[in-house]
Amino acid sequence: MRLWRFAALVAVLAGLLGLPAPAPAVADPSITELRRLTKQAAKLEQLYRGQIQSLEEVKLQVKNATRVSGSLRAQLKAAQTDVRTIIETTYMTGSLDGVQLFGFQGDPYKTLGAASTLLHLAAERSGKVQRIEKLVEDSKQAQLNASDKIKKMKTEIERLQSKRREVERLLAKFGFQQPGGAEGLTPRMIAVRAAIMQEFPMRYGVGCLRPGDPGEHGKGRACDFMMSRGGTMAAGNDAATGDALAEWLIKNGARLGVMYIIWKQRYYDIRSGGGWDPMSDRGGVTANHYDHVHVSVF
Repeated sequence: MRLWRFAALVAVLAGLLGLPAPAPAVADPSITELRRLTKQAAKLEQLYRGQIQSLEEVKLQVKNATRVSGSLRAQLKAAQTDVRTIIETTYMTGSLDGVQLFGFQGDPYKTLGAASTLLHLAAERSGKVQRIEKLVEDSKQAQLNASDKIKKMKTEIERLQSKRREVERLLAKFGFQQPGGAEGLTPRMIAVRAAIMQEFPMRYGVGCLRPGDPGEHGKGRACDFMMSRGGTMAAGNDAATGDALAEWLIKNGARLGVMYIIWKQRYYDIRSGGGWDPMSDRGGVTANHYDHVHVSVF
């Protein structure tokens, strides 16, 4: 049989299976937009002199959404490839006469019956046909979700850019400090830590400098005030102490030079307008800040 007839047969059978036609190889516009926004986000964090928690949150949402979307696309492609391979193999072994299918020579009911048998065998042998329809729908939804998160990132960047003058005034008020001394902390962080420990004795200790950390810990501008032994959720009086410390920092933050606070999977960023905002699950008690209050300063 001519190659074009064989290719057409595969296409017909793929259509009967409900496989979507392969998309043309074009650049994903959302990826281009994400790269542009990522560069803008990096410039904003330079302007704001540190991580912006609202922006970090939406960046994480975008990362998770695009990861899910990419994984589903890969699964769908693999499933489609497997099914098409089985169709081609089954045809080449003679399970169905291509001339009969295209010319409908002989009993049409027998021809359709043979086609039905072929599809049934392909489904049984691949074990993936049943998943394709759901994968297609899940993939579409994941792409929409990723696009929505990218739009959200764009909106947040625009909002933060609109507050540029306010942030510049705030930064001018506190100036810029470099870490120094044996502890590698800025004078402001040392002062804020001392003020906190005068009000709230730390039963479980305080962790500050973290060499190599890309955030404020690596710059000597952040400390973690432990509310448990670490890795376990603060409870009872310890959790109440964390709540009280967070509220005290909000009340005195403008005077002390506090930039943002993280506690119980929420953040309070003074630069971006204040108020508690939820954070996505980071995967653990410590990562979600249920065992310590994180404090970053200007």
